[in-house]
Amino acid sequence: MIRNILSLYLLDMLLFSVVSLDITYHINEENSPHAYIGDIAADSNMSHFFKHQQHNLVTFTQLQRKVSSGSHLFNVTNLGKLYTTQTLDAESLCTINKECFKIVRIAVRKRKTYVKILKVKVIIKDINDHGPEFPESEINLQFDENDREGTKKPIPNAIDRDITIQNSRITYELKENIDDPFSLSLSKDYDGTFIPEIVLQGKLDRERKKHYMLKLIAKDNGIPPNENILHFQISVTDSNDNKPLFSQKVYNISIKNKHPKSKPILVLEATDLDSGTNGKIAFNYSPKTPIEIRKYFDLKKASGELFVNEYFKIDTKNSYKLFVEAKDGGKPPLSSTTVILISKESNHNIAPKIDIDFVFPLSESSTALLEDIKVSSFIAYVIITDNDIEENGQIDCNLEHETFGIVEMGSHEYKMTTKCPLDRETKDRYDIVLVCQDMGFPPLKSEKQFSIEVLDVNDVEPHFTKETFQFLTYENQKVDFPIGFINATDPDLGDGGQLTYSIINDNNNDNIPFQLTKYGFFSTSQSIDREMKDIYKFKVLVKDKGTPSLNDTANIVIEILDKNDNAPYFTFPNNDPYNLDVHYHPNSKKDITILKASDKDTGNNAFLTYGILKSNDKNMLTVNSYTGVLSFSRIININDAGTYELQFMVKDSGTPVQSATTVIMLTLHVSNDTLPMQAATHLLSGTDLNIIWVIIIVAAGVILSVGIVVCLTMCVFRCINHIKSSPSTSDNHKILTGSKMRPMPYETNNPIAFTRNTEDTYNRNCQTMSSKSHYYPEMEKTINEGKFSATARKLPPIPQSIDQPSKESSDEHGETISTKSINYMSNTLPCQWPSESTWDERYTRNFSDISITSEFDDSKPEVPPKPNRLQNQDTYLEPTYLTK
Repeated sequence: MIRNILSLYLLDMLLFSVVSLDITYHINEENSPHAYIGDIAADSNMSHFFKHQQHNLVTFTQLQRKVSSGSHLFNVTNLGKLYTTQTLDAESLCTINKECFKIVRIAVRKRKTYVKILKVKVIIKDINDHGPEFPESEINLQFDENDREGTKKPIPNAIDRDITIQNSRITYELKENIDDPFSLSLSKDYDGTFIPEIVLQGKLDRERKKHYMLKLIAKDNGIPPNENILHFQISVTDSNDNKPLFSQKVYNISIKNKHPKSKPILVLEATDLDSGTNGKIAFNYSPKTPIEIRKYFDLKKASGELFVNEYFKIDTKNSYKLFVEAKDGGKPPLSSTTVILISKESNHNIAPKIDIDFVFPLSESSTALLEDIKVSSFIAYVIITDNDIEENGQIDCNLEHETFGIVEMGSHEYKMTTKCPLDRETKDRYDIVLVCQDMGFPPLKSEKQFSIEVLDVNDVEPHFTKETFQFLTYENQKVDFPIGFINATDPDLGDGGQLTYSIINDNNNDNIPFQLTKYGFFSTSQSIDREMKDIYKFKVLVKDKGTPSLNDTANIVIEILDKNDNAPYFTFPNNDPYNLDVHYHPNSKKDITILKASDKDTGNNAFLTYGILKSNDKNMLTVNSYTGVLSFSRIININDAGTYELQFMVKDSGTPVQSATTVIMLTLHVSNDTLPMQAATHLLSGTDLNIIWVIIIVAAGVILSVGIVVCLTMCVFRCINHIKSSPSTSDNHKILTGSKMRPMPYETNNPIAFTRNTEDTYNRNCQTMSSKSHYYPEMEKTINEGKFSATARKLPPIPQSIDQPSKESSDEHGETISTKSINYMSNTLPCQWPSESTWDERYTRNFSDISITSEFDDSKPEVPPKPNRLQNQDTYLEPTYLTK
């Protein structure tokens, strides 16, 4: 308890020690932006005021970031590191021959409680970044040929813009020819500047030499030194030998704040003993006059009148220092310099100026605070500016507000703090007016209006839109291939609503081939092989940027889809080639073996089909496309025995199709119980047997074709001869109708049967003839030759024949005549020979006698009985009767 009270006492004592200069830093000009200057936390010795574990609670904030103060050139981090914000140029920030520095005010806070304000002095070191510069690179000098030895001619001096004495001090060196009658001397001006002069060392003779070319080298004293060269030409003639002189070397004037713009504050006077152009004087600012000061004044070049312009404000700066040159019109021109000091007259009161520097600014007139800020927390730094003197410069400030207040820290400096807790739900914005008033008569006051917004703290956790995100992607994709997005929501505002995503790094997640951007976009970090792993499960984290940061987690499931990137392979047979012995007997099963293959892919990419590629010419083997079962496709005979080199293929159904092949050396052993084959054929291979069978079939076809052609030819010739040898229609009619005929010599009634060979009988039966009468078979008779011919006829089918009962009658001699009629439904006799019948004597059996009488005989012809017919017999022989 005593320790806490002592700590509070020490902190209160520190509040009154904030106006002293605490730290000094040195930095060279022209360093790059964001150059490191120093560690304020370490160099300010603030660490001994806090415990070691409290160091991370101390923060540093820059105050009074105004252009006029120069503090905008620097930036301090929360940890107290001081950096530059831009390149520092000593020549534009400071004046010549004066120490160049800027003051930076730093607020030190422990958590949200003000501790101390440090004043840091940053000295900007001038470097030798500028060299001497002449007004012109070339000039002309004129010497009169009557000039005596020792005559001097001034040369425009060089100017070095560096601000330190060492870097801006210039030395001169003259480069001339050995026979040139000139030397260099230096004279010191009022402001300490060395003026180079050319001194004549001898007599000039214009007729001998009119022009001289010389070089003047100007060099500064920097490390390393910079130099410049002035080329000048000396002409021998009358020249400008007198420089203008001001009536005063220094002008010291005072002006009022509201000086009339139309009335000059000063009129410069200078004289030149030269006449004409050489004595005409013009007034200009010297290069030593800063540009930012020149903009407040107008200098008339011809008259030397000095005016203030509309930008002039005496209260912005107490005094001004101007350097003005008076230059004549000679060639080269001669000049001299004077100094004008301008100060203000403080004969009236000026209202105080209020500047507020917020710790957490939104703009120049607004700030934002978190609703959980503690009471008495430091929220702004207030500085009052009033350049008046005595009572007119004494200031009193007042902030009448129930929530916020100000505490005086020193001369014209205040800090603004909170007086009670903030509640954003009750009020989220405050509009405040700060009033400051001086003690003049009458008193002048100023008001500064500003606003304070109360921000919500980060009290809501982010939440994923799903507990589990599922994605699909194909394997073998390139790196950075997009997978998908994950999304979470957070209703907080500002940093509390800005979310970042990341993969939770567990030991099991070291080999996850995915990457997640902070915006929730998933992509591949390497190529993925589904066969190694087909699904990935891990967790992701989302967190906001609030203080403290809140987070949420979700599950990620990424399934890898298959591509057909693996070819199938045989698991049986596992050797290539594989020897397989098969013993076949009639009772063997058809199945031989089962081909087995596998594919690392899935789905259609792993749906396999089998096939035989070669060595199945006999078509005795087949393989099931889907099961891979190898079996016999037909009956095996002993001729199929042997060794076969079978090549099998397995392919998948993917795109593109992948396949594999293997070879099985199948040795087939056939049992003797199978059908025997001819020995010669057994010795032949399957290919030779096929060739022989083709030859046999072709030869049989050729022979059969020749036989058909010969048969047809013979039939044609017989038909022709038959037509030529046939009797007249009337004669035939007589014979067929049984008219009486005379007996012919050597006539007999005994039937004679002829046995013909098969070919002759076949050829004779290959005739189609029409029946001429009811008597069958019909008779053919050759009248001229007096003989009958016997012909083999084909009988009609038995079912088509109709037998009628025989009739008996008596002739005139009392003999009984038996008659039997045979009718046929078709009058065409087809030509057919039983293929399985062999001609023998069974077909030569005698038919019933047929009586043929001559035309002189009154007896009727005898009708032959129905011939005996064997089963499957379609032909019979006609009896042939011979006559002598």
